[in-house]
Amino acid sequence: MHIIDKKSTKKTWAQALAQPATEFPLTQLQILTGRIPEGLRGTLYRNGPARLERGGIRMGHWFDGDGAILAVRFTDAGATAVYRYVQTAGYQEEAAAGQLLYGNYGMTAPGPIWNQWLKPIKNVANTSVLTLPDKLLALWEGGKPYSLDLQTLETFGEDKLEGLTNGLAYSAHYKRDPQTGEIFNFGISPGLNATLNIYRSDSTGKIVQKAAHTLEGVPVVHDFVFAGQYLIFCIPPVRLNVFSTLIGLSDFGHSLEWHPNKGTQILVVDRHTLKVVSRGEAEPWYQWHFANGYVDESGLVIVDMVRYPDFQTNQYLREVATGETHTPAVSALWRMQLDPTSGKVKAIGEIMNRHCEFPVVPPKDQGHSSRQTYLTVHRQGVDTLKEMFGAIARFDHKTESLTIADCGEHRYPSEPIYASNPQNPEQGWIITVVYDGNSNSSEVWVFDADRLDDSPLCKLALPGVIPHSFHGTWKPA
Repeated sequence: MHIIDKKSTKKTWAQALAQPATEFPLTQLQILTGRIPEGLRGTLYRNGPARLERGGIRMGHWFDGDGAILAVRFTDAGATAVYRYVQTAGYQEEAAAGQLLYGNYGMTAPGPIWNQWLKPIKNVANTSVLTLPDKLLALWEGGKPYSLDLQTLETFGEDKLEGLTNGLAYSAHYKRDPQTGEIFNFGISPGLNATLNIYRSDSTGKIVQKAAHTLEGVPVVHDFVFAGQYLIFCIPPVRLNVFSTLIGLSDFGHSLEWHPNKGTQILVVDRHTLKVVSRGEAEPWYQWHFANGYVDESGLVIVDMVRYPDFQTNQYLREVATGETHTPAVSALWRMQLDPTSGKVKAIGEIMNRHCEFPVVPPKDQGHSSRQTYLTVHRQGVDTLKEMFGAIARFDHKTESLTIADCGEHRYPSEPIYASNPQNPEQGWIITVVYDGNSNSSEVWVFDADRLDDSPLCKLALPGVIPHSFHGTWKPA
């Protein structure tokens, strides 16, 4: 963390992160252009770091910001929105003190060095959201989820889901089977050798099955793949220097080291038994996010991911919190063909040579073959080292073509969220929250999912700035 330099010049996108976000109550949204599609009924939920400063001190990494949830509800009467911080225990304590008290991913705890040992890392609940029949979960991969009211976003507290005992963590990247409603997720328990805990839940979120598998060292596992009968974990060659974190010399993020000689380790897990089917090893790479996975007609597992050649992305994301980025971290969309019985990679290669992130497929295609992958990309011709993503896109796997929705200069969309049309399962809409740096405001844009290069069907004005966020979901009415 560091003292805020108020004289520093920042990129336009940085305005959205410069000040802590302001909550707003349930508000009717003004339609700026177009109209809300007739069948679009339900709620968009988004989560992301909304406060990166307290008491004049800036947090050390984008991942450290306190989470806040945006809920945008579409009804016959129009659209409303509400925006609230997740009232975690650490957030409430720091708000009362008016200063930072805890360390996190990119910062050690303030004060004397023994604070590194006495104070736990703060659960910031800032990464993703999971909708359940009776509650919303705010997810963060280093701890338990926080449950909130689906309507008001009031925070209820930490939720064990009837199975998160003995300090077990629950990751931000769950997978939901569109046919059974089952929810799969995982959590990492640190140690000299970490434990990968895998969970299967019913449609209410209750954990009904658990398994634990030992990993080599303490790696970073941010996401995994749900592919039909398998769960696939690709473990990049990033390892935590446990010694430096234990004695308080370095924060977690600075203690992560890139070891390309270790290669990428692959675990294939049976989705019914949660037992390891095979283990394999492949060339080194890093990924934050997978787009999708499925088993093809030959029995191979197909995995689509946003792949980086190394772990430079961690430093780039650290710089985002400062408003000035200068570390190159360029990704592309890759496809892997994996033999699940042996864990061996049969083929792997780039399928879209364009820096991208936040890949999603229609929810009905999760775990099955999907023709379309939606993602965020850069606008054509911008300095990708200094700019954030300014467009969303659809990659068509059949035609290998990319359709782009350019949001315009100084406008920055969030992860594209797919909302299915209840009247036509093959059709849907893409919803994204756009920060407009030209007016320092935020809007909700709705696109026809099949016609991204057309103008948005609808633009809605939000009553406040929503900082750049991580992940969201759509809950149909």
